[in-house]
Amino acid sequence: MSTLQVQRVDYLNENDAKALVFLLDAYAQDPMGGGEALKQEATERLCADMARIPGAASFIAWLDGQPIGLINCFEGYSTFKAKPLLNVHDIAVLDGHRGQGVGQALLQAAEAHALSRGCCKLTLEVLSGNAPAMQSYKRFGFEQYELDPAAGQAQFMQKWL
Repeated sequence: MSTLQVQRVDYLNENDAKALVFLLDAYAQDPMGGGEALKQEATERLCADMARIPGAASFIAWLDGQPIGLINCFEGYSTFKAKPLLNVHDIAVLDGHRGQGVGQALLQAAEAHALSRGCCKLTLEVLSGNAPAMQSYKRFGFEQYELDPAAGQAQFMQKWL
């Protein structure tokens, strides 16, 4: 019987770095990741760059020695709580392994890390058309962000620089 293992990424370990880039590229090529492969410049610098970011934490789900899932997180700060928070920036599970609890295991690893860092909450963003991911996040305990129902829910926005 196969056993799923979730392990923290050592960005400077060649095997971990190769697995992270493989999984992130698979996610980038998925329609929910934009549908385009990562640029070579990004794949060459990614792990070295992440190793220099103090609040970066990534975990890989391994099954029979093969990487099948990834979660990349970055520590931020909640000014309202005056405590750190952990933002899930990427979460990806290879097609063929979805719906088997891999995402939940990755979220559990992120939550355990957040708790060990004294974080007050986990945050993430998800495309509104990604119903399976939304269901998974809700099952884990995530909910839409709102302070007052009369003011509405928070909307994620971006501006490319």
